Amino acid sequence: MSVQTIDLLKEGLPVHQESLHLTGDTKTGLVLVDVVNGFCTVGAGNLAPRQPDKQISEMVDESVRLARVFCDRKWPVFAFLDSHHPDIPEHPYPPHCIVGTEESELVPALKWLENEGNVTLRRKDCIDGFLGSVEEDGSNVFINWVQSNQIKAELMHHIGLYIAKGRGAKVVSEVSLDTKNP
Repeated sequence: MSVQTIDLLKEGLPVHQESLHLTGDTKTGLVLVDVVNGFCTVGAGNLAPRQPDKQISEMVDESVRLARVFCDRKWPVFAFLDSHHPDIPEHPYPPHCIVGTEESELVPALKWLENEGNVTLRRKDCIDGFLGSVEEDGSNVFINWVQSNQIKAELMHHIGLYIAKGRGAKVVSEVSLDTKNP
């Protein structure tokens, strides 16, 4: 694909890339979503890449870089880990990231996060991490993390966007529905 084609695509996409400069003035938390073997490690499961994928590798490398910066500065990090029970399917997907398997574990380059004091790991059994953070008493682990760390800005790094774009999904900033056709 030529540089000119890529520039045309960037211009036509409704998602704008912008740079972010973190100074520490605004309390910022890093949220890693599903950077697990079952989505990122070649051959690690039904939804893992079958062969090396440059886009996924770059996303993992950037996740590692950002996590290292946040941990070195003792800034809060929250990592969602896709973790499903074998007898509870998540339609329409095939079985993946089964609890207790390597699929549901952080990629090897991020395993060190398990030993960091400023990191919260949350296993979730649904596609939505926010809903997957609701406890039996109605509290929400993610909301509690945001509040207890007094976070004003979240920097999200999400494997799902890379996977969705790679599979042809449209990335949009707004959705409207025709009111004439229910």
